[in-house]
Amino acid sequence: MERPAWAPQGIDLSVPSVSRMYDYYLGGSHNFEVDREAARRAMEFMPGLPKIMKANRAFMRRSVEFASAQGISQFLDIGSGIPAFGNVHEVATALDPDATVLYVDHDPVAVAHSRAVLEGNANAAVVNADLREPGKILRSPEAAALLDLERPVAVLLNFVLHFVEDKDQPYRAVAELRDALAPGSLLTITHASYDGVPVPQEDTEASVAVYSDIRNPLVMRSREQIARFFDGFELVEPGVVSMPDWRPAGPADQEDPYAYSGFAGVGRTA
Repeated sequence: MERPAWAPQGIDLSVPSVSRMYDYYLGGSHNFEVDREAARRAMEFMPGLPKIMKANRAFMRRSVEFASAQGISQFLDIGSGIPAFGNVHEVATALDPDATVLYVDHDPVAVAHSRAVLEGNANAAVVNADLREPGKILRSPEAAALLDLERPVAVLLNFVLHFVEDKDQPYRAVAELRDALAPGSLLTITHASYDGVPVPQEDTEASVAVYSDIRNPLVMRSREQIARFFDGFELVEPGVVSMPDWRPAGPADQEDPYAYSGFAGVGRTA
Protein backbone atom coordinates (compact mmCIF):
# COMPACT_ATOMS: atom_id res chain seq x y z
CA MET A 1 0.00 0.00 0.00
CA GLU A 2 1.33 3.43 -0.91
CA ARG A 3 1.74 5.62 2.17
CA PRO A 4 -0.02 9.00 1.73
CA ALA A 5 1.75 12.16 2.89
CA TRP A 6 -0.50 12.55 5.94
CA ALA A 7 0.26 9.05 7.32
CA PRO A 8 3.36 9.16 9.55
CA GLN A 9 6.24 6.75 9.12
CA GLY A 10 6.40 3.84 11.52
CA ILE A 11 2.69 3.02 11.78
CA ASP A 12 1.26 -0.24 10.54
CA LEU A 13 -1.21 0.60 7.78
CA SER A 14 -2.61 -2.93 7.89
CA VAL A 15 -4.12 -2.42 11.37
CA PRO A 16 -7.44 -0.52 11.72
CA SER A 17 -7.33 2.75 13.66
CA VAL A 18 -10.25 3.96 15.79
CA SER A 19 -9.47 7.55 14.74
CA ARG A 20 -9.56 6.67 11.04
CA MET A 21 -12.76 4.61 11.48
CA TYR A 22 -14.37 7.66 13.11
CA ASP A 23 -13.15 9.77 10.18
CA TYR A 24 -14.81 7.29 7.81
CA TYR A 25 -18.12 7.42 9.72
CA LEU A 26 -18.07 11.21 9.35
CA GLY A 27 -17.42 10.97 5.60
CA GLY A 28 -13.75 12.02 5.80
CA SER A 29 -10.92 11.01 3.50
CA HIS A 30 -8.20 10.15 6.04
CA ASN A 31 -8.82 6.42 6.25
CA PHE A 32 -7.68 3.22 4.55
CA GLU A 33 -9.56 0.19 3.27
CA VAL A 34 -8.62 -1.69 6.47
CA ASP A 35 -10.43 1.02 8.49
CA ARG A 36 -13.42 1.07 6.16
CA GLU A 37 -13.67 -2.71 6.32
CA ALA A 38 -13.73 -2.69 10.15
CA ALA A 39 -16.25 0.17 10.18
CA ARG A 40 -18.51 -1.63 7.70
CA ARG A 41 -18.36 -4.77 9.89
CA ALA A 42 -19.56 -2.72 12.86
CA MET A 43 -22.26 -1.12 10.71
CA GLU A 44 -23.62 -4.54 9.69
CA PHE A 45 -25.09 -4.70 13.19
CA MET A 46 -25.56 -0.96 13.79
CA PRO A 47 -26.12 0.76 10.44
CA GLY A 48 -26.73 4.06 12.20
CA LEU A 49 -23.18 4.43 13.55
CA PRO A 50 -22.45 7.46 11.30
CA LYS A 51 -25.53 9.19 12.74
CA ILE A 52 -24.24 8.57 16.28
CA MET A 53 -20.90 10.17 15.37
CA LYS A 54 -22.65 13.16 13.80
CA ALA A 55 -24.79 13.61 16.93
CA ASN A 56 -21.56 13.61 18.95
CA ARG A 57 -20.11 16.33 16.69
CA ALA A 58 -23.28 18.40 16.99
CA PHE A 59 -23.11 18.17 20.79
CA MET A 60 -19.45 19.20 20.66
CA ARG A 61 -20.37 22.37 18.75
CA ARG A 62 -23.18 23.24 21.17
CA SER A 63 -20.99 22.61 24.23
CA VAL A 64 -18.16 24.79 22.84
CA GLU A 65 -20.70 27.54 22.12
CA PHE A 66 -22.02 27.16 25.69
CA ALA A 67 -18.50 27.39 27.14
CA SER A 68 -17.74 30.48 25.07
CA ALA A 69 -20.98 32.10 26.26
CA GLN A 70 -19.77 31.46 29.84
CA GLY A 71 -16.64 33.46 29.04
CA ILE A 72 -14.32 30.46 28.65
CA SER A 73 -11.70 30.88 25.96
CA GLN A 74 -9.41 27.87 26.70
CA PHE A 75 -10.21 24.38 25.46
CA LEU A 76 -8.53 21.04 26.17
CA ASP A 77 -9.83 18.36 23.79
CA ILE A 78 -8.60 14.91 24.88
CA GLY A 79 -9.08 12.05 22.44
CA SER A 80 -9.51 14.59 19.67
CA GLY A 81 -8.95 12.22 16.74
CA ILE A 82 -8.37 13.37 13.17
CA PRO A 83 -9.50 16.97 12.67
CA ALA A 84 -12.60 17.27 10.51
CA PHE A 85 -14.44 20.33 9.23
CA GLY A 86 -15.96 22.31 12.08
CA ASN A 87 -13.51 21.13 14.74
CA VAL A 88 -13.12 22.68 18.17
CA HIS A 89 -10.63 25.42 17.20
CA GLU A 90 -12.81 26.49 14.27
CA VAL A 91 -15.95 26.70 16.42
CA ALA A 92 -14.14 28.40 19.31
CA THR A 93 -12.23 31.01 17.31
CA ALA A 94 -15.32 31.90 15.28
CA LEU A 95 -16.82 32.97 18.62
CA ASP A 96 -13.64 34.41 20.14
CA PRO A 97 -10.61 35.03 17.88
CA ASP A 98 -8.32 34.80 20.93
CA ALA A 99 -9.55 31.36 22.02
CA THR A 100 -6.84 28.71 22.47
CA VAL A 101 -7.24 24.98 21.91
CA LEU A 102 -4.98 22.09 22.88
CA TYR A 103 -5.78 18.80 21.19
CA VAL A 104 -4.59 15.54 22.76
CA ASP A 105 -4.50 12.08 21.21
CA HIS A 106 -2.38 8.96 21.58
CA ASP A 107 -2.97 7.85 17.96
CA PRO A 108 0.09 8.86 15.88
CA VAL A 109 -2.10 9.22 12.77
CA ALA A 110 -4.41 11.69 14.52
CA VAL A 111 -1.45 13.63 15.94
CA ALA A 112 0.41 13.81 12.63
CA HIS A 113 -2.64 15.00 10.74
CA SER A 114 -3.50 17.52 13.48
CA ARG A 115 -0.01 18.99 13.24
CA ALA A 116 -0.42 19.42 9.50
CA VAL A 117 -3.84 21.08 9.88
CA LEU A 118 -2.66 23.37 12.70
CA GLU A 119 0.66 24.41 11.14
CA GLY A 120 1.10 28.16 11.54
CA ASN A 121 -1.83 28.44 13.99
CA ALA A 122 -0.52 30.17 17.10
CA ASN A 123 -3.75 29.54 19.04
CA ALA A 124 -3.94 25.76 18.68
CA ALA A 125 -1.61 22.78 19.01
CA VAL A 126 -1.64 19.02 19.48
CA VAL A 127 0.20 16.84 21.98
CA ASN A 128 0.76 13.11 21.72
CA ALA A 129 -0.44 11.90 25.12
CA ASP A 130 -2.95 9.63 26.81
CA LEU A 131 -6.01 10.42 28.93
CA ARG A 132 -4.82 7.73 31.37
CA GLU A 133 -1.87 9.99 32.28
CA PRO A 134 -3.40 13.44 32.87
CA GLY A 135 -0.26 14.77 34.52
CA LYS A 136 1.75 14.35 31.32
CA ILE A 137 -0.89 16.30 29.41
CA LEU A 138 -1.01 19.15 31.90
CA ARG A 139 2.79 19.35 32.24
CA SER A 140 3.44 19.30 28.50
CA PRO A 141 5.15 22.33 26.89
CA GLU A 142 2.11 22.71 24.63
CA ALA A 143 -0.20 23.02 27.65
CA ALA A 144 2.13 25.56 29.24
CA ALA A 145 2.06 27.62 26.05
CA LEU A 146 -1.70 27.56 25.46
CA LEU A 147 -3.48 27.01 28.77
CA ASP A 148 -3.49 29.13 31.92
CA LEU A 149 -4.76 26.74 34.59
CA GLU A 150 -5.37 29.67 36.91
CA ARG A 151 -8.30 30.57 34.64
CA PRO A 152 -11.30 28.41 33.63
CA VAL A 153 -10.73 25.75 30.97
CA ALA A 154 -13.28 23.65 29.09
CA VAL A 155 -12.12 20.02 29.02
CA LEU A 156 -13.71 17.92 26.29
CA LEU A 157 -13.84 14.14 26.76
CA ASN A 158 -16.07 13.28 23.82
CA PHE A 159 -16.29 9.60 22.83
CA VAL A 160 -12.98 8.80 24.54
CA LEU A 161 -13.82 7.47 28.02
CA HIS A 162 -15.52 4.40 26.56
CA PHE A 163 -12.11 3.37 25.23
CA VAL A 164 -10.66 3.37 28.77
CA GLU A 165 -11.26 0.10 30.60
CA ASP A 166 -12.07 0.08 34.30
CA LYS A 167 -8.69 -1.52 35.09
CA ASP A 168 -7.07 1.67 33.74
CA GLN A 169 -8.95 3.79 36.30
CA PRO A 170 -10.86 6.26 34.13
CA TYR A 171 -12.61 7.81 37.17
CA ARG A 172 -9.21 8.55 38.75
CA ALA A 173 -8.02 10.20 35.52
CA VAL A 174 -11.07 12.47 35.35
CA ALA A 175 -10.71 13.36 39.05
CA GLU A 176 -7.06 14.27 38.48
CA LEU A 177 -8.08 16.61 35.66
CA ARG A 178 -10.85 18.09 37.84
CA ASP A 179 -8.47 18.83 40.69
CA ALA A 180 -6.14 20.75 38.34
CA LEU A 181 -8.88 23.05 37.02
CA ALA A 182 -9.74 26.55 38.19
CA PRO A 183 -13.23 27.27 39.55
CA GLY A 184 -15.75 27.83 36.76
CA SER A 185 -14.08 25.31 34.44
CA LEU A 186 -16.25 22.93 32.43
CA LEU A 187 -16.06 19.21 31.69
CA THR A 188 -18.01 17.85 28.70
CA ILE A 189 -18.51 14.13 28.17
CA THR A 190 -20.13 11.95 25.54
CA HIS A 191 -20.08 8.21 26.13
CA ALA A 192 -21.41 5.07 24.46
CA SER A 193 -24.08 3.02 26.23
CA TYR A 194 -26.48 0.20 25.48
CA ASP A 195 -29.22 2.59 26.62
CA GLY A 196 -31.10 4.23 23.77
CA VAL A 197 -29.66 2.13 20.93
CA PRO A 198 -32.58 1.30 18.57
CA VAL A 199 -31.47 -2.30 17.92
CA PRO A 200 -31.45 -5.43 20.13
CA GLN A 201 -28.57 -5.52 22.62
CA GLU A 202 -27.09 -8.61 20.94
CA ASP A 203 -26.66 -6.58 17.72
CA THR A 204 -24.96 -3.80 19.67
CA GLU A 205 -22.70 -6.35 21.35
CA ALA A 206 -21.73 -7.75 17.94
CA SER A 207 -20.82 -4.23 16.79
CA VAL A 208 -18.85 -3.59 19.99
CA ALA A 209 -16.99 -6.88 19.42
CA VAL A 210 -15.46 -5.42 16.24
CA TYR A 211 -13.54 -2.95 18.43
CA SER A 212 -12.31 -5.76 20.68
CA ASP A 213 -11.15 -7.59 17.56
CA ILE A 214 -8.93 -4.62 16.63
CA ARG A 215 -7.57 -4.40 20.19
CA ASN A 216 -9.51 -1.25 21.11
CA PRO A 217 -12.16 -2.57 23.53
CA LEU A 218 -15.28 -0.40 23.72
CA VAL A 219 -16.66 -0.21 27.27
CA MET A 220 -20.40 0.40 27.32
CA ARG A 221 -21.46 2.10 30.56
CA SER A 222 -24.89 2.87 32.03
CA ARG A 223 -26.21 6.39 32.54
CA GLU A 224 -25.42 6.08 36.26
CA GLN A 225 -21.84 4.98 35.58
CA ILE A 226 -21.37 7.86 33.14
CA ALA A 227 -22.84 10.34 35.64
CA ARG A 228 -20.16 9.22 38.15
CA PHE A 229 -17.52 10.92 36.00
CA PHE A 230 -19.08 14.21 37.13
CA ASP A 231 -18.43 13.56 40.83
CA GLY A 232 -17.13 16.82 42.27
CA PHE A 233 -18.69 18.86 39.46
CA GLU A 234 -21.96 20.76 39.44
CA LEU A 235 -24.01 19.32 36.58
CA VAL A 236 -25.23 21.90 34.08
CA GLU A 237 -28.91 21.58 33.15
CA PRO A 238 -30.36 19.34 31.76
CA GLY A 239 -27.83 16.92 33.30
CA VAL A 240 -26.72 13.62 31.74
CA VAL A 241 -29.07 13.05 28.80
CA SER A 242 -29.11 11.68 25.25
CA MET A 243 -26.91 13.77 22.96
CA PRO A 244 -29.72 15.50 21.00
CA ASP A 245 -31.47 16.39 24.28
CA TRP A 246 -28.58 18.47 25.65
CA ARG A 247 -29.67 22.07 24.93
CA PRO A 248 -30.85 21.33 21.37
CA ALA A 249 -30.55 24.09 18.82
CA GLY A 250 -33.77 22.95 17.16
CA PRO A 251 -36.53 20.35 17.54
CA ALA A 252 -34.81 17.24 18.90
CA ASP A 253 -37.71 14.99 17.86
CA GLN A 254 -36.57 15.32 14.25
CA GLU A 255 -33.35 13.45 15.02
CA ASP A 256 -32.63 9.95 13.72
CA PRO A 257 -33.31 7.31 16.46
CA TYR A 258 -29.62 6.32 16.44
CA ALA A 259 -28.66 9.81 17.66
CA TYR A 260 -30.14 8.89 21.05
CA SER A 261 -27.55 6.15 21.60
CA GLY A 262 -25.36 6.95 24.58
CA PHE A 263 -25.24 10.03 26.78
CA ALA A 264 -23.84 13.54 27.03
CA GLY A 265 -23.34 15.95 29.91
CA VAL A 266 -21.53 19.06 31.06
CA GLY A 267 -20.24 19.75 34.58
CA ARG A 268 -18.80 22.88 36.19
CA THR A 269 -16.10 23.09 38.86
CA ALA A 270 -17.05 24.94 42.04
